[in-house]
Amino acid sequence: MEEIYPVVLGGEKIGSAAVTRKGLYLKILCRCRLSADVLYKVLASCGDREFNLGILVPGEDGFTLETSFPIKKLGDGPYCFRAVPRHISTDGKFVPIYPEEPFSYLQKLKQAYLEIRDGQIGLRIP
Repeated sequence: MEEIYPVVLGGEKIGSAAVTRKGLYLKILCRCRLSADVLYKVLASCGDREFNLGILVPGEDGFTLETSFPIKKLGDGPYCFRAVPRHISTDGKFVPIYPEEPFSYLQKLKQAYLEIRDGQIGLRIP
């Protein structure tokens, strides 16, 4: 059974990811519309797990990425897919920022950078 998910870049849908379960593996085919100025990688997330799928490469109808990997690396779904510039580090932890709540990571702000994930503003802390 194939499921289709959006691939987003900065909150804007730029393509789709077709996910097919093959036994204990997930097969993913991403198709996106991008400019050729910057190389982008696709990150898949499920709950608190995140997995780098690889780099989108130019194809006949835009940019594509096809890969498969064990389900245990990401989880059973639902999935979120986002494109980010290849040079941006995805190591570390995403910490959402809520204006009405105290922020407990003040001592790590010098190493952190702002990130928007699934419409939620937060920080990526190495």
